[in-house]
Amino acid sequence: MSLALATLTYEWRRYLAAVLALAFSGVLILAQVGLIQGLLRAFTATIDRSPAEIIILPPKAESLMGSTVAELPARLRPQMWLHPEVTAVDTWEFPVAEWVNIPPPGGRQVRTFVRVSMADPAPGSVTLPVDFPDSARQALAAPLSVVADVSALGRLGVKVGDPVILRGQTLQVRATVNGYSNVELPTVFVSRDTLIRLKLMTSGDKSGLFLLKLRSPEKAAEVRDFLNAGSNGEYRAWLREDLSRANGEAFMKEQIVGLLLGFAMVIAILIGVGITSQTLRGAVASNIREFASLRALGVSMPALRGVVVELSFWVGIAGLLGTAALMGLVMAAARAAHVALSLPLPYVGGVALLLMAISLVSGFLSLGALARTQPAELLR
Repeated sequence: MSLALATLTYEWRRYLAAVLALAFSGVLILAQVGLIQGLLRAFTATIDRSPAEIIILPPKAESLMGSTVAELPARLRPQMWLHPEVTAVDTWEFPVAEWVNIPPPGGRQVRTFVRVSMADPAPGSVTLPVDFPDSARQALAAPLSVVADVSALGRLGVKVGDPVILRGQTLQVRATVNGYSNVELPTVFVSRDTLIRLKLMTSGDKSGLFLLKLRSPEKAAEVRDFLNAGSNGEYRAWLREDLSRANGEAFMKEQIVGLLLGFAMVIAILIGVGITSQTLRGAVASNIREFASLRALGVSMPALRGVVVELSFWVGIAGLLGTAALMGLVMAAARAAHVALSLPLPYVGGVALLLMAISLVSGFLSLGALARTQPAELLR
C-alpha cells in the first residue's frame, strides 16, 4: 500500500469533507443531466420502444422535437413496400388536442392540452410500444378509451376509471403506463378507431408518419439507404436509433437546457475545487511534522509533491464511489416517484473525468502547504 493510500485509509476523517464535496458535485451535475435525459427519453419513448426499425419523416425534418403535427403525402405509402425486407407499414399520429376532466362535486377542473399518440392494440401492430402491458392493450381495444402515463394523472386531474372530455367527446381513462412522461405536454394513448372518432386522424391526400417493420432487423441500414435513394426528396427514412439520437441532440441544443447544465457545472466546479483544495491543504498542514520527518530522512521535495498529488487522486476515487452511492439513492427515489431519470454512459464518463480533474487540480493547489516541510520544523 502506498503512503498516500495509507494516509487516506487511516486518517479518513480529515479527508471526508473533500470526498463529500466531490460526491455532491457529481450528484448535482448527474441529477441535472439525468432529469433532462430522462424527460427526453420519455418524450421519444413511443418511437424508441416501437416495433418498427425504420421511421419515415418529411424530408426537412431533423427530429421530432417541437413537432405538433407531421404529415407525408398519402400516395407515398405504396413505395414503402418496394424493398422485400419490409413486412409491415403503418402510420403513426401524435396530434395535440384539448383535454378537460370531469371532476366530482367540489373537485378541481383541469383544462389543458395533451399529445394524443396513436397506439393500435391489434396483434402485431407497429404502433403499439413493445413494453405496453397487456392491461393497457386490452384497455385500448375498448371504444373511446384512453391510456395515460401514471406520472401525468395528477397533472390531468384524473384517475383510472374517470371520464374525460377530449376534443368535445367523452372518453374514459381505463389504464396507465410507466415511462411516458412528456417534457412539453402530457402524453395519452388512444387506438386508431378512437383517433378516427375524435377526427384527429390525418386523412385525404395526407398521412401521418410511416413506421416500417422489417423481416431482418439487422438489414435496417440497407433498407434505409434503399428508400432514401428512391425518395426523390419527398421523404427521409431514419433508423429508429438515429432518430432517437437526433431527438436528443435537438433537445440538448435548447437554450434553457444549456443554461441549466452550464449553471450546474459551474456551481459543481466551484464547490468541488474550493472545498477539496482547502481540505487537502489543511490535511497537509496538519501532517507537516510527518512530512518534515520524511525530508530529514532524505526524501526529496518532488517525491513529497508526488505523495500529495497521489493523495488527491485517491480522494477523487473515493468521491466517485460516493457519487455512485448517492446517485443510486437518487435514482431509487425518482423511480418511486415516477420521475423519468436516464444516465447515458458518455455523460457518466464525462462527469467522472470532471470530478477526477477537480480532485487533481485541488491537489496541485494544496502543494503550497509543503513549503514548510523543512527538517527544522521538528525543532519547534
